[in-house]
Amino acid sequence: MKQWHPDPEPIKTNDVAAVGVGTAVWAVALVVLLIFRPAPENEWWIWTCVTGVAFGFLGMWMVRRPRDS
Repeated sequence: MKQWHPDPEPIKTNDVAAVGVGTAVWAVALVVLLIFRPAPENEWWIWTCVTGVAFGFLGMWMVRRPRDS
């Protein structure tokens, strides 16, 4: 029989910084791709980076807004 243990306390993290780092990585990749243009069949890479940056800003807004609960 398993012994019951209480749930651990949540780890305090800086969510905005974590999302910001990911957004910055997408932005750097976008700049690199804009400097060294990919072959025409690989231009979707640029739009992938644009989407990553856009979702990163959305994610920063989501983790900054106050929680209702």
